[in-house]
Amino acid sequence: MENQYFTSDALHVENRAFLLGDAVKVSFFVRNGKLIMDEECYFFLMASMRKMRMNIPLTYTLEFFQSLFQKEIIEGAGIQNGIINFQVFRNNDGVTLSKSSISYFYEVQEMNDVLDVHQRPQELDLIKEINVNNNLLSNIRVHCPENIYGGIYAQENDLDDVILLNPNKRIARTTSGNLLFLEGNVIKVPKQTEGAYISPFMENFVTFLHKNNLADIQEHEIIAFESQKAEEILMISEEKGIFSVGKIRNKTFETSRFSELVKSWRESFNS
Repeated sequence: MENQYFTSDALHVENRAFLLGDAVKVSFFVRNGKLIMDEECYFFLMASMRKMRMNIPLTYTLEFFQSLFQKEIIEGAGIQNGIINFQVFRNNDGVTLSKSSISYFYEVQEMNDVLDVHQRPQELDLIKEINVNNNLLSNIRVHCPENIYGGIYAQENDLDDVILLNPNKRIARTTSGNLLFLEGNVIKVPKQTEGAYISPFMENFVTFLHKNNLADIQEHEIIAFESQKAEEILMISEEKGIFSVGKIRNKTFETSRFSELVKSWRESFNS
């Protein structure tokens, strides 16, 4: 399925997203013809824009985005299930950058069910020649050359993704999402202070597990070697969806328990 693209205005090459990466990206999710987790995603968009000192329009309410996606995506394009990768970028029309107007661009990746685990388990590896920061802007989806480098490294080495470390040589995330490590009844998640993404998608999942006593959720500082100790690993990407990790280097991982946990989470949206 080809992605579909939408913009608020005509795109010009002098826009700051193209020239400087002056943009933030947040995903919204469509399932069975309805937006899900839209409130969490909206507040994450507002928080990301504030961190980047963007001039948030008064029209950017939750109702504005609900109406926009209902009209253009669900009704207009007829998309019933998919991920909306919404990008806001700063224009060059203000007295100062913080007062410049903003425009948006978004693409829609259609899929069968955004809450399904992708069928093919992913093969990952750690990359050590670069690392990602763990500051205020590391947790939001902004321009990140480390992601580009890591993505190319993965392609050249027949990998699906790579695990990125922070300057302390601990696990931060992959190029596209966050990792969850299952050991017994404990699910370890790298702390946001380690460089992990803020993820409304993942937070909804782990909150469901916690409320229903399905797992003990723990935030940790995770050294690279600990990836080999896990029984199962799940990758949750706001941008691409949910993936089981099947292999890291010579270690293979089971996938059944995380699949059952995701299934229980998915069924909670039907009740």
